[in-house]
Amino acid sequence: MPPTTAPASRTGTASPPPRSPLLDLPGAVPAQGQDTGVAWHYGDPAAEERALAAGAAVVDLSHRGVLRITGPDRLSWLHSLTTQHLKDLSPEQPTEALLLSPQGHIEHALHLVEDGEVCWITVEPGRAGPLASWLDSMRFLVRVQVEDVTADWAVIGEVGEGTLPHRNPAPRNPAPRNPVVWTDPWPCPCPGSALYTSPRDQDGNRPGPQDDPGHPGHDRPWREVLVERRQLAAAATSAPRLAGTWAAEALRVAAHRPRAGAETDHRTVPHELDWLRTAVHLSKGCYRGQETVAKIHNRGKPPRRLTLLHLDGSEHVLPDHGAVVTLDGRDVGRVTTPARHSELGPIALAVLSGRAPFEADLLVQVEGDGWIAAAQEPIVCP
Repeated sequence: MPPTTAPASRTGTASPPPRSPLLDLPGAVPAQGQDTGVAWHYGDPAAEERALAAGAAVVDLSHRGVLRITGPDRLSWLHSLTTQHLKDLSPEQPTEALLLSPQGHIEHALHLVEDGEVCWITVEPGRAGPLASWLDSMRFLVRVQVEDVTADWAVIGEVGEGTLPHRNPAPRNPAPRNPVVWTDPWPCPCPGSALYTSPRDQDGNRPGPQDDPGHPGHDRPWREVLVERRQLAAAATSAPRLAGTWAAEALRVAAHRPRAGAETDHRTVPHELDWLRTAVHLSKGCYRGQETVAKIHNRGKPPRRLTLLHLDGSEHVLPDHGAVVTLDGRDVGRVTTPARHSELGPIALAVLSGRAPFEADLLVQVEGDGWIAAAQEPIVCP
């Protein structure tokens, strides 16, 4: 007879990922903030971004956390906890899900890949330990084991098919049977989802629930590849070029792609960031925070909205994360991710009040008392 509870898990005790060995390469400039521990760039961020966009470079994401979920009940158990429909997840089918608070606010964003025996999950830096501890506390009479394997596994990012070899170097048990690759579903709507994008695409057409051809996210087919941490340097340097998080974030911002910890705060709901598109199944069974998701979706108007800001580049400065955005002297929102794109120039994602007009030009605070002009490209249109 199978056991009624899972074996004890290794949770909450894993140390933060070690400093990336790629920071010791010539020209490496360390990133700060949420991306501390990896390289911001290697001396030429614009060229790195172009190479990354062309599929000719990789970016070190080894600061991301990695969880390994095993046991025959793993998918039905994760299905009951998250916003995504996971019961019938096929092997090597990547997806993403959110964990919400009881009030429906985003707490964790999970990148999931099932390989037939293990469900692999990667999360934002520093969140693997707390998430593993919380998941472990939710194991009630289920055959599931949760492991924080951040110390053993690392993530490398790339665009398209990329340049990484199709086999993990020198695998050791317990290793996946095939390379674990998470392909970002963004911006293709998942079954049971809803779109909160601006009402018309670039040709003036309204996108249907499964049709959003004008979305800039289609230009960023993102992948995350798991490699053994001891082989991180060898795997990354086998690519023609390394890119830093400067390049990766510039492409993400241009793709309107939200990120937990950047675009989110303690009261963010998925609708505000158009995250129902790829991470929320509106018809699945009960999960924590579902009442809020359903209520806001039925009402049709989230309290805040994500927008892309095109910033005045004449001052050669970027706002910081959290910089105030104003309209006619009134505070209407905050910058979430600033970026300098090789083609679009200075841009930023920002979360604004749902009442802020879509066409209005805004001012963004920089360097204390300075201000720069910003034009909106609406993303979420309630």
